[in-house]
Amino acid sequence: MLLEALREQVLHANREIARRGLAPHTFGNASGIDRSGSQPLVAIKPSGVDYATMTAADLVITDLDGKIVEGKLNPSSDLDTHTLLYREFPEIGGIVHTHSEFATSWAQAGRPIPCLGTTHADYFHGPVPVTEPLTADEVAEGYVRNTGAVIVRHFRFEGLDPIGVPGVLVAGHAPFTWGKNAAEAVEIADVLEYIARLAFRSVLLGAPEAGIPSYVGEHHYQRKHGPKASYGQG
Repeated sequence: MLLEALREQVLHANREIARRGLAPHTFGNASGIDRSGSQPLVAIKPSGVDYATMTAADLVITDLDGKIVEGKLNPSSDLDTHTLLYREFPEIGGIVHTHSEFATSWAQAGRPIPCLGTTHADYFHGPVPVTEPLTADEVAEGYVRNTGAVIVRHFRFEGLDPIGVPGVLVAGHAPFTWGKNAAEAVEIADVLEYIARLAFRSVLLGAPEAGIPSYVGEHHYQRKHGPKASYGQG
């Protein structure tokens, strides 16, 4: 069986999506990539398989063009989004897609999540962005692939760093997050949902959408992720 260690990591990530309540039923998916060989390979959740019964052997291995290299089941219907993001963001090693309640609510509203507090600033270097909606032509040409394309286009246009901004809201759809591996992508998805819930309630309470002063947000982000980071045990 190819990539046994990666399969186990991605299996655990998919189970964590369910355990943390980030996706009802089988809506979400996680993947991871092995870039060590001559051909990068992706391990991803099979489409529609229940998290509780899924095994490492059920995961599907594909190349970056989405061609199945090993697996008897159909890969996630979001495969083309994952592979496009891996191609365009070579720094990332794992991707998670959820339909978590509050983050999805912001996505459906087509609104970025403003940085209203330090909890947000600890993880995202600025607002959580939201993409433009897909056009009718993009949906007809290839909805899943173009979902990845609108994410990449937004990051390029806005000059966003996918490491500093490790997730996005796809307008009218739901969030995607990523990290150095699948486990980190799940952590970001979990934090994103918490941030989205806090922001929703803060806005209801009258928080200004301009958010906290930029120098406060910058301080909190840099103390955790900057070259002189002081958070944690190093």
